[in-house]
Amino acid sequence: MPDTHALLAPSAADRWLHCTPSARLEAELPESISEYAEEGRLAHSVCELIARKKFTIMKSSAFNAALKELKADPRWDDEMLATANTYVEHLTELAMKRSYAPYVALEVRVDISEYVPEAHGTCDCVMISGEELIITDYKHGKGVPVSAEENPQMMLYALGALTLYRPVYGNTIKRVTCYIDQPRRDSYEGYGLTVSELLAWGENTVAPKAALAHTGMGEYIPGDWCRFCRARAICRARAGAHTALEDFVDKADPKNLPPLLTNTEVSDLLIRGKALAEWYEALKEYALTACLRGETIPGWKTVEGRSARVWANQDKALEVIMAAGFDRALVYDSVPKSLAQLEKLVGAARFNELVADLVVKPPGKPALVQESDKRTAYSSAATDFEVVSA
Repeated sequence: MPDTHALLAPSAADRWLHCTPSARLEAELPESISEYAEEGRLAHSVCELIARKKFTIMKSSAFNAALKELKADPRWDDEMLATANTYVEHLTELAMKRSYAPYVALEVRVDISEYVPEAHGTCDCVMISGEELIITDYKHGKGVPVSAEENPQMMLYALGALTLYRPVYGNTIKRVTCYIDQPRRDSYEGYGLTVSELLAWGENTVAPKAALAHTGMGEYIPGDWCRFCRARAICRARAGAHTALEDFVDKADPKNLPPLLTNTEVSDLLIRGKALAEWYEALKEYALTACLRGETIPGWKTVEGRSARVWANQDKALEVIMAAGFDRALVYDSVPKSLAQLEKLVGAARFNELVADLVVKPPGKPALVQESDKRTAYSSAATDFEVVSA
């Protein structure tokens, strides 16, 4: 399972290693638990169960009972079983490639306080074979790719694992390999380094920065690591970085500059603008949450957002589809299939023939995209015409 977060959690190491005061700042702000995080916790539990079935002695009855309990969670998705099996297949491949049958441990709690004050973490899987220590971490997310290369969370886990297993293995472990498994992105990669390199990183890079971070000292430095910071929307340092886009302009008199941007300037602005857009979205999210709490953001208000297609009469639509010859077992899972799933099952043409009059699709909210986007350009006149035609 993921860490229960200490102040300097390994999962946030990329943040507090770059921006040392951020950990103390975040501690003053309320923590919000997203649906994605809760879904990830459930997926990790499924991975742990499948892995224990593979690498430990577990009766089928105990496994089935545990799996049944996990499936009862409202966040359950059958995809979790598929990704867990992929994860365990990768662990099995790692084990089989070793020259010696590895020691395998799951959900290993490690102490990292030798380098990071009061810090601890949980390794999804630890393998030790010969001179190699292998750490594997499962990531359920599919939106943000996570690289194993010089990943500080994984390297901190490795430091903790070395501390834990040294009393048993002494100095026989010479090399560490960290794997990140992200099946929903079809991503599985590893990063290796020597124990000497890892220890030097822990002592020379981590320890001094962790000491600063634990006391809230240091300089606020915005960057890509701000993505999951609780203060990302209202951090003054980040706001300062994004309200200084004019820095790209030469200090010379603007009257002496050409009227058009050069391609080099465009490239620079595209890079700056991407980060600016991410910050702006975080700012909007903060403002929306504040308004929903009853606070006032001068000049702004909350309104109803876009919606998606829904059944005007779901029961009637399902009856029509089944009367057309489609078996109930194909139409129903434990709950009725979604509108999109049924359209795929029946076929778009037949679907429209059967239940088009039972489907409603409210107008979507206009969105700004790049010209390369294949969607048809939005036209308010065309939209008005469709409404009149309906």
